[in-house]
Amino acid sequence: MEESREAKSSILIVGATGRLGFELAKASLQASHPTFCLLRSSTFSDAAKSRKLQILSHSGAIVLQGSLHDEGSLVEAIKQVKIVICAVNSKQVLDQKPLISAIKKAGCIERFIPSEFGLDPDRTCISEMDQGFYSRKSEIRRLVEAEGVPYTYVSCNFFMSYLIPSLVQPGLKSPPRDKVTIFGDGNVKGIFLKERDVATFTISTVDDPRTLNKVLYLRPPGNVYSMNELVEIWEHKIGKQLKKIYVSEEDLLKKIKETPYPDNMEMVFIYAAFVKGFQTCFEVEASGGVEGSVLYPQLRYTTITSYLDTLL
Repeated sequence: MEESREAKSSILIVGATGRLGFELAKASLQASHPTFCLLRSSTFSDAAKSRKLQILSHSGAIVLQGSLHDEGSLVEAIKQVKIVICAVNSKQVLDQKPLISAIKKAGCIERFIPSEFGLDPDRTCISEMDQGFYSRKSEIRRLVEAEGVPYTYVSCNFFMSYLIPSLVQPGLKSPPRDKVTIFGDGNVKGIFLKERDVATFTISTVDDPRTLNKVLYLRPPGNVYSMNELVEIWEHKIGKQLKKIYVSEEDLLKKIKETPYPDNMEMVFIYAAFVKGFQTCFEVEASGGVEGSVLYPQLRYTTITSYLDTLL
């Protein structure tokens, strides 16, 4: 018993009260890793975050007070663990620079998982229409590599809570019942996972030598579909054919340019995944990466079709 507990690496989660960070902390605790959560002092006065904090504390998480902008607290927290996972939001991606510096200074970290959890930024080339969304993530990758920090990058593509509730219809809050817009020819496939499942796959990698200094791609069967296939599944569930309106790549690009930032970002992400195919246009093995559902076939996850059942 003691031996198995020793074998589990201690993990520090930065951003543990965020949507994904909370799931990562829960998955870490569930897998019996000694789990530490680094939180800013402001977190304690936020009612929703405090509730999450309470849940984690009751489950055995050790809460440390600190900030990405306070090197002393960072180094002190990092020295207590072997693994650091960062789950800050996309606007804070570059705030990971002092974290990388503190990891280097602490000198004890066996693996760092930076805040990516989306499309592979090195394979997503959409000029500057994303306002640097992907280039900032690539910048963090290059810094991690330049500093010689051992890493795993997690490319889970889309969270299911993001575009699936509207059936990939910008501006809608629920799936359409009469007409549906399909971008491009509708045959390019996108990938969606629940945050909870992304967390489970991520925590599975931390002591796995097969994922060290690799990109972990998540493409589980049942979660990879084109827009035409998504519409077909939904039509079958509601027992009704929808009127289909096809929007060409040219027209979508025009709409993206005409819509001010950040209101156009949903369309930018749709363009990247369902028109350009950046989630699925390469073979994982040939890319030098590894695929989560191949490495961990025992892990259960929510499929798109079962998620769509909850929207009926």
